[in-house]
Amino acid sequence: MSKEIISDEHWQALIENDASYNGLFFYAVKTTGIFCKPSCKSRVPKKENVRIFQSAQEAIAANFRPCKRCKPTEQNLPEQVWINKITNFIDENYDDKLTLETLAEISHGSPYHLQRTFKKMIGLTPAEYIQEVRINKAKKLLIDSNFTVSEIARKTGIPNKPYFTTLFKKMTGETPAQYRMLNRNSEDEKRENTD
Repeated sequence: MSKEIISDEHWQALIENDASYNGLFFYAVKTTGIFCKPSCKSRVPKKENVRIFQSAQEAIAANFRPCKRCKPTEQNLPEQVWINKITNFIDENYDDKLTLETLAEISHGSPYHLQRTFKKMIGLTPAEYIQEVRINKAKKLLIDSNFTVSEIARKTGIPNKPYFTTLFKKMTGETPAQYRMLNRNSEDEKRENTD
């Protein structure tokens, strides 16, 4: 049950970012539509704009969104688990428009923290990883399908064919057409040798 009037104890815990109150209550800010843990380091809201909830589910039911900074609906994930969640999302959604902001939003983190942590854990930036996934999918489609290069570009999330061709050549050393011709020939030779 939410309270419209905030107690002095709750207010003190909120302004002091007191982590010992985490899990005991959540606070929501009416003007932003966001709810947080008491320990959240976000800017202190005006007292009259704060509502207190006993659970995250209550705050969500009252149409408040979880804070991306303190992540009140999740346990803190170890970095590798967090990054695995993001790479799995990219692997499944590579054909969509993916931005750092989108990835940060779905992973409940800031773009800066995501960029830094991703690079540390994977050795690539999120954008570089997305490009790698897309080019690997394109390579498979070039060998295994009869789609045109333009169709493959669109299917891998890069609707601009000239950009796709430039990126593909930069990453593989060959244009998509050259890659298809060379690798289809080697696939045909492998089949002939096994027959």
